[in-house]
Amino acid sequence: MIENPQVVDTPALKVATVHIEATRSEMQHVMGPGISEVMAAAKGQGIGPTGPWFAHHLERTPDSFNFDICVPVSAPVSAIGRVKPWERPAQKVVRTVYHGPYEELGGAWHEFGRWVEAKGYATAGDLYECYLVGPESSPNPADWRTELSRPIVE
Repeated sequence: MIENPQVVDTPALKVATVHIEATRSEMQHVMGPGISEVMAAAKGQGIGPTGPWFAHHLERTPDSFNFDICVPVSAPVSAIGRVKPWERPAQKVVRTVYHGPYEELGGAWHEFGRWVEAKGYATAGDLYECYLVGPESSPNPADWRTELSRPIVE
């Protein structure tokens, strides 16, 4: 389900972002429009995307999500509508790659969390899901790849 996790240093990254707060049942209705909105701003301003989009989860409960949809850009995005500029800080993270459909991401996060805990890493409360390969690249969910990252507190 997940690749062997590794600790890596990530560089600072400029992104265009849209903030989302939604219940689990609302997710299928808010993700597509949010991604479209932030992609349109990046493309319309000629600054991106410069890499795969990702979600920066600020807080998650069993029933709700509080996160940002982020698109890497080459220069700060000019705010438009809900789209705002942000810079993900350079940081040390523990990271893995999950292979499979989005419906099983919860299980991948649990497996990853058990590994992180067993290794004794102290992690921040936020986390990142980077969508490396998805339905836009292959109709087969077995081909999909999602990078899971948790910042390490040192």
